[in-house]
Amino acid sequence: MKLKKATPLQKAKIVLSTAVAGLLFAAPLCGQTPTVPATTGTLHGSVTDPTGLPVTKGDIKFTTNKTAASSEEKNLKFDYDFPLDASGNYVATGVKPGDYYVIVYQDGKHLDYQDVVIKAGDDKTVNFDMTREEYLKELTPESRKAFEEARKKNAEALSVNKVVNNLNATLGKVRADLAAAAPTKDDVSKDVADMLAATQAKPDEGLLWFVYGDTLQSQAEHLVKADRAAGTVPLSDDAVTKSYSEAVDAYKKAADLNAASKKPDMTIQSSAYNQMGNVLAKAGKLTDSQAAFENAVKLAPANAGMYFGNEAAVLFNANQPEAALAAAEKAIAADPTRPDPYFIKGQALITKATLDPKTNLLVAPPGCTAAYQTYLQLTTDPNGANAQTAKDVLTGLGEKIDTSYKAGKKKS
Repeated sequence: MKLKKATPLQKAKIVLSTAVAGLLFAAPLCGQTPTVPATTGTLHGSVTDPTGLPVTKGDIKFTTNKTAASSEEKNLKFDYDFPLDASGNYVATGVKPGDYYVIVYQDGKHLDYQDVVIKAGDDKTVNFDMTREEYLKELTPESRKAFEEARKKNAEALSVNKVVNNLNATLGKVRADLAAAAPTKDDVSKDVADMLAATQAKPDEGLLWFVYGDTLQSQAEHLVKADRAAGTVPLSDDAVTKSYSEAVDAYKKAADLNAASKKPDMTIQSSAYNQMGNVLAKAGKLTDSQAAFENAVKLAPANAGMYFGNEAAVLFNANQPEAALAAAEKAIAADPTRPDPYFIKGQALITKATLDPKTNLLVAPPGCTAAYQTYLQLTTDPNGANAQTAKDVLTGLGEKIDTSYKAGKKKS
């Protein structure tokens, strides 16, 4: 997803061309090639209207009739006629020497003109810039005011587009950095600074705040890794808690801006709350985390299986098996094809296993073994650590592992 630009503006591009004319000569005298004199000239340039935009439709016409500059009669005869291209440029080649009025014509009316003398061999650049003061002062006050207002809007649009282009480049780079840093939890402080600057450049753009939240969360994970390596409790580190707190604020800002936009997108808002839930859980704020996941579900019920599954995972990782079990049950009810909630359910239930005094074997509570079996049937990683855990538990319970079920589309 990228930021949208303001109405795009065309950019003038000068196209250079030369005409070569001459005659074929016999073998050169004295071993030298004589210079062939040119008999015509070339004129090229660009045309800009009073608002500063290129004139992309119309013609450049040549005439030696000095009354043509002030006449708009359609039956006037012209010596040459060359079209303007899509960038507002023209190239006039093969023009015979002479004193011409060169006129910009559009829809049967002339917009501007210049007196140009063409000599044999000339290659001249002649631009028609209707933003010049001499041109504007000939306009009526009403027309001049309208053109000046349009020019101001064009300048603003160009400025906005420049900012948007820069921000989209920043977004691309930051996302690439975060993807590269994720496996090893590398330092992304530069990306945090870049996204902070981006939000300051365009504070009303929710997407920027969302990615800013991602950078803060990624940097917090980097700091947590360093703390653990140093034997420090991460949540006692002010830098960690600050990053988590600012990430939550950034995601909330993203959700609020999107909700207030002309075209709110519930998926973007729910994704922001999902990220908030993850960060709040890591910050040890489990109640707030659960509330964030619940908000995500309300905003995008179609993704309830994923959001409840994420809630179950963070609660289980936080050693809250009862709450994790409840979230896993909701995830399974919303989308029974996702494997991870079944594993979490099995892990939460196995903590309630009892010992049979007669056989001295563990007895799993109802639903526990079925949860493990279903996880093994749905998982896309049958050789992973969780799959091995599920197999070990089932084997310890004396259960035969059922691999007969063939799942449909599998989700993680």
